[in-house]
Amino acid sequence: MFQAAAKTLSSASTSSVSRGISSSLRHYCEKRLRVSEALSGADLGTNVKVQGWVRSVRPQKTNLFLHVNDGSSLQSLQVVAGSELNDPSLTFGSAVEVTGILKKSPRQTQPVELEAEQIQVVGKCNPLDFPFKIKDRHSLEYIRQFPHLRCRTNAFSSLLRIRSEATAAIHSYFKENGFLQIHTPIITSNDCEGAGELFQVEPSGPEHEEDENYFSVPAFLTVSGQLHLEVMSGAFSRVYTFGPTFRAENSQSRRHLAEFYMVEAEVSFTQSLEDLTKVMEGMFRSATEHVLARCAEDVDLFHKHVTPGHRGTVEAMMKRRFPVITYSEAIDILNSSSETFVFPTNWGCDLQTEHEKYLVKHCGNTPVFVTDYPYDLKPFYARDNLDGPKHTAAAVDLLVPGVGELCGGSLREERLDLLSARLEAVGLEETYSWYLDLRRFGSVPHGGFGLGFDRFLQCVLGVDNIKDVIPFPRFSHSCPL
Repeated sequence: MFQAAAKTLSSASTSSVSRGISSSLRHYCEKRLRVSEALSGADLGTNVKVQGWVRSVRPQKTNLFLHVNDGSSLQSLQVVAGSELNDPSLTFGSAVEVTGILKKSPRQTQPVELEAEQIQVVGKCNPLDFPFKIKDRHSLEYIRQFPHLRCRTNAFSSLLRIRSEATAAIHSYFKENGFLQIHTPIITSNDCEGAGELFQVEPSGPEHEEDENYFSVPAFLTVSGQLHLEVMSGAFSRVYTFGPTFRAENSQSRRHLAEFYMVEAEVSFTQSLEDLTKVMEGMFRSATEHVLARCAEDVDLFHKHVTPGHRGTVEAMMKRRFPVITYSEAIDILNSSSETFVFPTNWGCDLQTEHEKYLVKHCGNTPVFVTDYPYDLKPFYARDNLDGPKHTAAAVDLLVPGVGELCGGSLREERLDLLSARLEAVGLEETYSWYLDLRRFGSVPHGGFGLGFDRFLQCVLGVDNIKDVIPFPRFSHSCPL
């Protein structure tokens, strides 16, 4: 009797250990996949684990259906489970961890589905308090109210994937074309644009005297990395930088941000604006083609549901070479039009957004280069064309549909006497003595440009408000995060 009991106990113990080992082994063998990897179907029949957020919940009498997304793809992964795995905490927006077998789906609407063995709610979400509703298609204006949550929406998650791929595409273009990346400083004493719209940087705390400059001179957040790139262009023939820039413009318009991203490049040994326009156009085309190819679903979401009809504009842009007109020709076009403009169009005036958009439409709704602007409109570093009677500088802007100015650049004034005279005329010769040194020691003809990265995304996607293409928009009277 005692022997029989011992045998039974031993058998039960062995069975328990076996189940424990089997469970542990299965847990150990689980392959963790991103949703995009699961959707590829490469791991069919495998025991996998997927982690993400619930985009939809559909409980039935015997089954439970979920759609789970982890941000790696616009498309969500369907999870099929028995009704016994249902949980009141499984709601729209909740974070989950799902373990099961990846199988081919019997439904044509999706390639694969995850047959769940276990569903764990990692983070609860009350759907009544959550500002986004499961069946509603929220506008960009609505989700802009929730900068800390809008990445949970389809539209904004698509935007962020597109932005990431566009960033990679720009770096790739420069690398393939022999440019060296330079990390230019964010804190600087230079006002590259000369407009005075700067954020001053000062240390906080009682240990810092109010009248004392931490850097010995007034310091500001950068408005451009151009001047630092010009330093580097004295040793490297092709350089670029890509990073945040700052403007203290008191504006809450659709076009302006206090913090935005700029792509800037400098090319040495050039005396031709055409050398610059080739790089501008090449980069624009390369980045756009990359985004359209690598983010097709995400771009389609915008072109179908956010900006219907814009796909045709993008395709037309990519088929034509960008035309080139001079500023003087642009003024003639504006003055001969029947359009009524708010701002003047006389020679010597700065082109406004309404003028830029009209010129784009006049040229076939395609990007257009405008060259040779009035000398007095351009900063001290722009190369003097030494022409007349209408005095111009060797400067160029790229205007694009829906946005207006996307790129601005110029040949740089490499002639020491002309540069010194201009700096002296505006009282900046001492401030920029180091800049003059660049012309004294091995100077070469060179030029460069800057591209507004956020505006590039607006152009490709057709988004009207620049605040809808940047993760955390900063503008006057608003800094919520």
